[in-house]
Parts: sequence; C-alpha cells; structure tokens
Amino acid sequence: MSLVLQILTLLGSLGMFLYGMSLMSGGLQKMAGNRLRSFMAKMTSTTFKCILTGITVTALVQSSTATTLMLVSFVNAGLLSLATAIAVIMGANIGTTVTAWIFALSFGAGSFSFGTIAVPLMALAYLLVSSKNKKNNNMGEFIMGFALLFLGLATLRETSTVLLDNEPVRQFLGGLTGWGFGSMLLFMVAGACMTLMLQSSAATMAITMVLVANGYIPFTMAAAMVLGENIGTTITSNIAASVANVSAKRTARAHLLFNLFGVLWVICLFHPFLNLLGGIVELFGFPNPATTDFAAADAATREALVASLPYSVATLHTLFNLINTCILVWFIPIIEKIVTWMVPAHKEEDEKFRLKYINSGLITTGDLALNSVKLELVRYGDITSRIVGFLREGIKAESQQAFQPFDDELIRYEEITDRFEKEIAAYLNEATKREMSHEATLRVKEYYRIIGELESIGDSGETMGKIIARAWAHEKQFLPDMKQKLLKMCDLLDEAFAAMHVNLETPSVEITDISNAEQAEENINSYRDILREEHLSNIEKSNYPYETGAFYMDLVNSFEKMGDFLINISQSVYSVKDLK
Repeated sequence: MSLVLQILTLLGSLGMFLYGMSLMSGGLQKMAGNRLRSFMAKMTSTTFKCILTGITVTALVQSSTATTLMLVSFVNAGLLSLATAIAVIMGANIGTTVTAWIFALSFGAGSFSFGTIAVPLMALAYLLVSSKNKKNNNMGEFIMGFALLFLGLATLRETSTVLLDNEPVRQFLGGLTGWGFGSMLLFMVAGACMTLMLQSSAATMAITMVLVANGYIPFTMAAAMVLGENIGTTITSNIAASVANVSAKRTARAHLLFNLFGVLWVICLFHPFLNLLGGIVELFGFPNPATTDFAAADAATREALVASLPYSVATLHTLFNLINTCILVWFIPIIEKIVTWMVPAHKEEDEKFRLKYINSGLITTGDLALNSVKLELVRYGDITSRIVGFLREGIKAESQQAFQPFDDELIRYEEITDRFEKEIAAYLNEATKREMSHEATLRVKEYYRIIGELESIGDSGETMGKIIARAWAHEKQFLPDMKQKLLKMCDLLDEAFAAMHVNLETPSVEITDISNAEQAEENINSYRDILREEHLSNIEKSNYPYETGAFYMDLVNSFEKMGDFLINISQSVYSVKDLK
C-alpha cells in the first residue's frame, strides 16, 4: 500500500467515524428527542437530579451539544434557571465519558470487537431504514451510525498502525515526550487543536487511544491530550455560541469555566492525580500505567499493560469529570454570577430585533431545532400583537403631530417583523439540511406559513398607518362615532391575538380544537359586515363625509384582513397536531 493511499484511507476512516457518530446521535435524537426534553424538564428539582439528568441525556444521545441545545431553550423559556442548567452541564460532562468507555471496549483484549459485527449490523440497519414505519427508520439510522462509527474506528486503528509503525515516526514522537512539563503542555495543546479541527472530542479520544494502545506515546502524554480535549470541546461550543443569544453564551461560558478549572487543578497536581488513577487501575488487577516501565517489564506485564491502556484513558476521563463535578457543584451560585458578568444581558430595545430562542450556530438534528422554533414563534406573535396598541393610540390621536410617533412605531415594527421572518426562515432552511424525520419536514412547512402570516400582519399595520396619515394629509378627521367603532375593532383584534397566543403556546398534542380563534375571527367578520352596511346606508345622507368614510372603511377592511391572517396561524398550528 502506497503512502498516499495509506493517508487517504486514514482520512476516510476518520470521516466514516465522524459521520457514524453524527448519524447515530441523530437517530437517537429523533427517536427520543421530545421524551428527553420532557425528562429533562421534570428531573431538575434538586442539584443531584440535575447532574443525573445531564449524565443520562448525554449518554443516550451521545452528544453534549444536543444536551446544550435543550438546556438553552429551557433557560430562555424560563423552565430552567441558569444555575440548574450549570448543574446539568456538570452531569453532561460525566455523560460524555460513556463514549470513551464504549471505545475502550472496542480496543479491549480478546477476539471480540464492535468492528467485527459492524458490517452485519448494516444489513439490519438497511432493512429498518427501508421500512415504512418512521420509528423503524430512526432505529435503522441509529444502528447504521453505530456500525459506521465502529467500522471507522477499526479501520482507523488498523491504518494508523501501518502508517505510524516505523522507526522514524517513533523517534519523532519519542523526542516530543522528553521535555518534561513542556511535553505535557505540547500534547495538551495538540489535544485541544485536534478537537477544535475535528469538531468532535470523541474523535480525538479515539485517536488518543490508538496512539497510546500501540505504544506511540506514553500514558502521561495521553493524559495530557485528554486534558486538552476537554478544553477543545469548550472552545467549539463557545465559537458556536458567539452568534447565539445571551443564554446560549452563558451556558457555553459555564462549560468553559468548568473544564478550565478542572484542567488547571490537574496540571498543578498532575503526578498525584496520575498516582490516584494508577491505584484505581491496580484495584482491577491491571498494571499501573503511570509507573510501570514498559521496557523493563516482563512479557506478561507488557501484554496486560497494553490491553489495559484504553481502559486507563477512559478511567482518567471519568475521574477528571467526577472529581471536578464534586468540587464545583458547591460553587454553582458563584459560577452563575461569573458567567452573568461575562455575558451581560442586552437592553430590551435591542432584544426586539434579536431572535431569543434560536440561532444559526447551535443546530443538531432538525427535530430538536424545531422545538426552539416553536418557542420563537410564540415570541414573534407576541411582538407582532403590539401593533394593535399603536393603531389604537394612532386612532385616538387628536392631531397629525400627535399621531406621528405611533406611525413611526408601525413602520419600525414592520421592519422588525420582516427581520424576524427572514431570520426564522433562514434557520428553518438550515435545519432542513440536517437529519430530519418526515413529521418534522411537514412541521417546517406549517412554520413557514405561520411566519409568513405574522409578517403580513406587520405589513398591514404599516399600511393602516399610511391610511391614517393620508386622512390627516387631506385634513379629514374621523368622527367620534367612527373612532369608537375602530377602537372596538382593536378590542376584537386583541381577542384574536390572545386566541392565537394560546394556540401557538399549547403543545400540538394537547390542542383539541381552535374554536377560540374561530369565534374571534367570526366576531371580527360580523362586526365588519355591520360597519359596512352602516357605511353604505350613511352614504345616502347629505351630512355624511364620504371621503372620510372611505378612509374609515379602508381601516375596517384592513382590520378584517388581520383577522384572516390570525385565523390562518391557528389553523396551521392545529394542522401540525395531525401530522403523521
């Protein structure tokens, strides 16, 4: 095998590993995403339950990023406090160590390896993916990801051994390990950089196990790489959160502080920490990886040491996160104050122009992304409802000068609703590029319709402001009776917005009907018909201001159109309930 082919095979096996990890995580999230969110919301009454929740959820979905996404949406929605989220993050760090133990098993002694059953599992996965049952499809995706993950890991281990097993490489790596504390820092930086480049601490952990299991680096340097991986994974999440909302940034900062503190104390107590680790490993009958001299050991000791090294790496990763959690769990209030200071909240005025629950930097599977979109739609609807208040005050204004500030607000809110529509649509577009179930694809279509209707309400508000402005420009003032009836229209529209809010906020599975929205829309239509008949009959009267009446009816018809947009939103929400 040529050198070029060996390198390409190594890169291909790494790609297979990363894709398998993504596919496996995506399949799990589709199968249990909503149930995991419900579990997380209920299991956070105490700090211990928060940590246990973080361990469980992260171990199941094999992705701390997915856990972080759920945490961010809960914090934003007020379902979890930041302090609670920090406790869950501590558990999530422990949960990530499950992946390391699964990898260690595949490196373990004996003839069995997950890689040996990977190809047969692909046959089963294909049958499940080909099924018409969506649950079977998601299960097949998970199994296919599992198979690709360990096939890639087996190929990575085999190829790297062929590629690196030569004297020049061993001499080069041996030279890097002879600088004492400098070597430790070097391998720590290498672990952080590899995690940052691969966007996966699991991939770097696998590479570390390959290197130490084949004797390319000593265990002490593998320990340094593990420390670097813990820093690298927090850098990845902080970069992703840099374009996100305040809660996402604070959550990412808390993750950074947790791992950074752990790395600092381990560096200060590096050898005592390795001695503690070695003592634990010896309890299970394996040689101490930190003190055993491989060159001077007998053949049996060497064989036992080589077999135990992957387990020792996994033990180190687990011990690091367990001790770190046991220390920092007592300082959660202080961590909360620090991250709040590091990431101050935006002013309310700025928040009107920002998405709060979703962002482009933290998307895993499309199914999980839609849970955040749901929260954003409720907020989008509430912001849009403020338009009615500006219309009410604009109608009551006694002069063009008094009306102008409310007209400016209507124009500004039209821009705000436009921006919300564009940003949510862009997020939905990105989400559809990820792994997504058939049901989620149908939900996306309805969400596109909802944001379109909300944006149309913003356009209508600006249009109605222009109608009032034209009336003032033509020196036409609405009669007191006209104003009272237009204000009654505002009240009816408020009721329609309230019904829309309830329907948007209610989980789809709990919606039994949308009679509240239908009744509100019927009230608007009926009142519009009454006002139209009155207007037509008043035209025949000589004292009726016809031109003022024309402006008046334009507003009445615009109110009715807003009611149509609102009932369309509730109908879209209700249609999501029956998606299959």
